[in-house]
This record gives sequence, structure tokens and C-alpha cells, in this order.
Amino acid sequence: MTELLEGLVIAHLGQGIAVEHDDKIVLCQTLRRLETVAVGDKVLWTLSSPDQGRIEEILPRRSVLVRPSRNSKTRPVAANLDTVFVVFAVEPHCDFLLIDQYLAVCENHNIAAALVLNKTDLPQTDLIEKELQDYKTLGYPLYRVSAWSASGLDELKCALKDQVSMLAGQSGVGKSSLTNAIIPDKDLKTNTVSATTKHGRHTTTAATLYHLPDGGDLIDSPGVAIFGLAGLSERQLAYGYREFQPLMDNCRFHNCRHLHDQGCAVRAAAENGGISMTRYQRFLKLREKMPTSYV
Repeated sequence: MTELLEGLVIAHLGQGIAVEHDDKIVLCQTLRRLETVAVGDKVLWTLSSPDQGRIEEILPRRSVLVRPSRNSKTRPVAANLDTVFVVFAVEPHCDFLLIDQYLAVCENHNIAAALVLNKTDLPQTDLIEKELQDYKTLGYPLYRVSAWSASGLDELKCALKDQVSMLAGQSGVGKSSLTNAIIPDKDLKTNTVSATTKHGRHTTTAATLYHLPDGGDLIDSPGVAIFGLAGLSERQLAYGYREFQPLMDNCRFHNCRHLHDQGCAVRAAAENGGISMTRYQRFLKLREKMPTSYV
């Protein structure tokens, strides 16, 4: 009987999957009956030839991040994540609606979330400071960094240690610059994966897992700027707003939509200043964006 080996999925390369085992990287194929394998997955695999393998089983995941796919389905982006670091900046325009969307997804997928304000060399506005204070009050860690001047990077690197993390954020906020600052030899590591698996130049825009110099792993997913509200129900979206969670059971109706429903504890808290009115208004906007099948 062929020996089952345990490995870690570190990249998708064309039709193949790069699996790390005992500090070696093997290009593997998957059994057709398996669901989609994600970077960060721990898998059982067998050698199918001297330098190739076959993934036989995906081991249980502690978390999985998904994005919308075709036919209203979802596709995994990364597995076994501990924390998503949401990167944003003054330029381009600071999209707090997108930040709330990321946080709502994390709240519902057993993934911690933290905020990273990049480009701190640029002047901040009072409005941004007010919004940031709301997030800090909710318990979200905030890191102020500048990839350009390298300020705040040591604190961010310390936060990334000993866990599996991912940077997320809209295009132009400096995720690539931050990733290159955190992983100085990123290009070398990427080329090593390609050479080891004999797959030519590694040009994938899908996720790739890198081991950090000080411990921990960073999943770099340049092709996934927005992972959407994939699969979230209306109630899960509301749960994704951390300040709503203790209030939801106090609404008069158990199926309260937190709109104009009578006896809505969430809306009342927003109106009397108990929770942020701007966050509540963004919840209403996100609710409008949800696929009608989930509302």
C-alpha cells in the first residue's frame, strides 16, 4: 500500500498544486472527487512518480476564506487562516464600506481581523481618525505603517509571528509594497517554488504561502482584492458587525432585519448613540448589495 504523507499546500501552479513536505516541494494533482484545494490546506498525499504526487485527502480546516465564483457558488481563497490584516490608506480614497465587508466576513468565518493603515507619511484627516477610533473601541487592533518610510513595520511583523495571516485590501493601498517589506526575499522564494516543481516562471495571481523569517506564515493573494459577501445570509451580515451581536437578541422579533422593524434594538442603539451611526448606515448599504437569494 502506498504511504500517505502529510503536506502543506503553498501555491497553485497552473493545473498543479505545490505541496510542501519535509522542507521539500512536490507538484501534486488532486483526486477529482475532492473539493477545491486551497492554499494553507493541510493534505494527505502519495507519490505517483519520483517527483510528482497526488492529493488524496484534505485534512479538516479550522477556517476557510471564500470568494464568489460562477453560478452563485463560492471558491476557497485560503484555508487555516488565523488573522486577516485589512490594509487601507488615505490614497486611494479610504473605503470604509469595503473594510466593514472584510470584517463581517471574518466575524462569520472564525478568522480574527486587524486593521493596517498604510501610507502614514501622508496627512490623515479628522474623519479617518474618528472612524479608526470606532474600530479600536470595538477591539480591532490597528497598525499604522508606511511601506515607503518603513515606520511601524517592526510592530506589524511582530503581530504576524507564529500565526497564518493574509493581507487584504483594495487595489493601490500598498499591499505589494508591504508584502515585499515583510518578505525581503519573496521573489527568490517564488522562483524556487517554480524551479522545484519544474513549472517554469511562477506567474500565478492566485494565493501563495510564504514562511516568515521570524516565524509564522503569510498567504499572499494579489489576485483577490475583494472576496465579497460570498454566502453570507442577512442575519450573518448583521452578526458580522461586532457591536450588533449583543443587541440582536433584544430585538422584538427574532427575524428582525434591523431596518424599520418595530422594536429593533440595533437601530435604536444607533439612533441614541450607543453604537456608531455611520457603521449602521454602512450595514444598510451592504445589505442592499447582497444577492437577493440571501436577503
